[in-house]
Amino acid sequence: MNILEVEGLTKRFGDFTAVNELTFQVGAGEIFGFLGPNGAGKSTTIKMLITLLKPSGGTARVDGHDIRQGSAGVRNAIGYVPQMISVDGTLTAYENLMLMARLYDVPRKERAGRVKEMLSFLRLEEHTDSLVRTFSGGMVRKMEVGQAMLHRPKVLLLDEPTTGLDPVARQSVWERLLELNEMFGTTIFFSTHNMEEADGVSDRVAIMNRGKLAAIGATDGLKAKTGKPEATLEDVFIFYTGNKMQETGNLRDIRRARRTEKRLG
Repeated sequence: MNILEVEGLTKRFGDFTAVNELTFQVGAGEIFGFLGPNGAGKSTTIKMLITLLKPSGGTARVDGHDIRQGSAGVRNAIGYVPQMISVDGTLTAYENLMLMARLYDVPRKERAGRVKEMLSFLRLEEHTDSLVRTFSGGMVRKMEVGQAMLHRPKVLLLDEPTTGLDPVARQSVWERLLELNEMFGTTIFFSTHNMEEADGVSDRVAIMNRGKLAAIGATDGLKAKTGKPEATLEDVFIFYTGNKMQETGNLRDIRRARRTEKRLG
């Protein structure tokens, strides 16, 4: 059963086509990696899927709800973790989660219990009353995952969930995400330009290049098609696009890319 169905999804900003006629499906309970370099159209696609951006063409359905006509149903079915920090550093871990429980209309009598359960699940019980501004990057990211999961959505969409994290923090975040998938069958849809990360956790991946879908499939199958022994997803990207992955690694470039994305919506 497909929980996410994308058909001809397109987004233009003036004369620039950021996302060009995407068509693909994601199965319920799948861990789906959405890969490509910065500027490939990953974040724009996610923002259309969560109804923050209106498509210029095509559409998509999330848990049977059309993103154009059924935005309320879409938002009830999803949790979203953006690139930009979405926690309030002046609040404690408990207060941040309780705030989101209220915003998601979690029943009043269930809020405290769900928040405590989430803190336990995130391995943050000892930091319940600590200000989030004192947290490490990995702890902050786990908090954001917890916020997005409080209303128990069927689909969790994450935009570059581990960017800027060290390997230990990255592993800790993914341990929680994989546990969510295993325990509750939560569909995980995440964007990344980290090919090694995607290779390690994804059931299937889609490779984006300049707004278009270059390839989609299970990682082993895509690697086999390159005909290269011990192929990596980097090799797959080159095979299908003819280009090498270009990662912008310095802080100035990352800030510029995120400011542009925020301005465009």
